[in-house]
Amino acid sequence: MIDETTEDRLCRRGGSSGRDEISRSVAAEKLIPFNIQQKSQKTMSDTSDFTRQAAEFRERYNAVKDEVGKVIVGHEEIVHGVLTCMMIGGHCLLEGAPGLGKTLLVSTLSKALSLDSNRIQFTPDLMPADILGTNMVAESADGKREFQFQKGPIFTQICLADEINRATPKTQSAMLETMQEGTVTVAGTCYELKKPFFVLATQNPIEQEGTYPLPEAQLDRFLFKLIVGYSGREELATILDRTTKGIKIEASPVMDGSEILKWQALVREVILADHIRDYIVRLTLSTHAGGDLASPVANQYLRWGASPRGAQAIVLAAKVRALLEGRFNVAFEDVRRVFLPAMRHRVVLNFEAQAESIEADQVLMETLDAVLQKVDA
Repeated sequence: MIDETTEDRLCRRGGSSGRDEISRSVAAEKLIPFNIQQKSQKTMSDTSDFTRQAAEFRERYNAVKDEVGKVIVGHEEIVHGVLTCMMIGGHCLLEGAPGLGKTLLVSTLSKALSLDSNRIQFTPDLMPADILGTNMVAESADGKREFQFQKGPIFTQICLADEINRATPKTQSAMLETMQEGTVTVAGTCYELKKPFFVLATQNPIEQEGTYPLPEAQLDRFLFKLIVGYSGREELATILDRTTKGIKIEASPVMDGSEILKWQALVREVILADHIRDYIVRLTLSTHAGGDLASPVANQYLRWGASPRGAQAIVLAAKVRALLEGRFNVAFEDVRRVFLPAMRHRVVLNFEAQAESIEADQVLMETLDAVLQKVDA
């Protein structure tokens, strides 16, 4: 019922029509089913909660980014890409010349995220047991001998695989199960790795002697491949000041593993509209040379295209970008911004591209421009 004061006020404004308006309003309210009213209120509440969570995610994400920025000079896009992988639960491959701070970035991240970390220096004589661990004969307190599993350095939360392409294919294959399933199987026993678990691998594109290119199956397990470039003039000057004057700056913990798992769950709740999903599907299929949706440049220069993992990487990375922009739905621009790091290591160039010194990035950028955002069904 409407109180007398409200009714009198409406009547004074509209005379008898005011009373009619009240009657229609009350009648309409009675006609609305209670479950619809309840659903509307719940939707508004959910929207408000999503907005609050997105704002909190952006705040916490930037807190980690700023903390890493205290130690790492420049390379903002690289830091952004690595953090995106972590907020999804994916692995990252860093490629760059020696001395650009790739290893420092990983160690700084482990401190800022309060996670355990181990470094594995890959060499040609490294064996799978050196990474995973092995069963060893040990003597118990009562004098009996028994096999005990000694865990390898892979049993951590952030694993830095330094110069991963220097190990033999046999050793590289030891990483496949850990990167995909997050488990280690030795002598028929399966051990689960502590979550969250990330592999951040580095490789040097300059020295190719004594290296073994990563197999496609392993490359495909990396969510992003990031190219670490040289520092600029001002950045290099800052690096010199910090490293030659006795100034030591270290990152402080601002996030832990349980919070990272919380944000990983939130990322997957971001809405992906049907037309955005179709755009991602068409982008992925456009890299398949000879396919119905292949772009002209893909038909000319690509031998193999991206797998479904590539489309999954684009979707999840675009959701992170959407949250950082304060939105709870993916936009076309989010997809375009993550397309290159998610795809550059998933396509294989043909002989013609190699003969003409065409890079994968160039092919992918032309493919991105060739695919329309919206098409008629």
